[in-house]
Amino acid sequence: MNKYFLRLFMSVNIFFIRISRGRLGGKLGTQTILLLHTVGRRSGKRHTTPIAYFFLDGFYFLVASNWGKPANAAWYYNLKDRPQAEIEVDGKRIAVEASEAGGAEYDRLWEYAVEHHPPYAHYKEMTARTIPIVVLRPVPGEDISTDKHR
Repeated sequence: MNKYFLRLFMSVNIFFIRISRGRLGGKLGTQTILLLHTVGRRSGKRHTTPIAYFFLDGFYFLVASNWGKPANAAWYYNLKDRPQAEIEVDGKRIAVEASEAGGAEYDRLWEYAVEHHPPYAHYKEMTARTIPIVVLRPVPGEDISTDKHR
């Protein structure tokens, strides 16, 4: 996909998700979309990325498939460098701590993801890299849903 078209699509999608509190743009096919707020590991700039997520057992998780491309997406490296992030789900901002799933946890989450969105299995066939799964656990006691944190 053309990177300029992709950027335009993401900007429009972010706009619709925000103004509708997730009712528009918050669903793409079988996937539910959240807004991931990270800080660039090299630039230090804040980035907002609309990305598919799953919610299971009280935490969120993201499959860093990058559509089966050879490299991981920038948001993955940003979270590895600075695991404290924020997400927007249904119009609410939530502080989260990111960690990478491994071992049995990875296997369980991968199975869940493929069951709910089968194209992930195809992405795995398209790349030689192990597709990471990033777990986002809400930070207890953090209420950042007010404008003062934006």
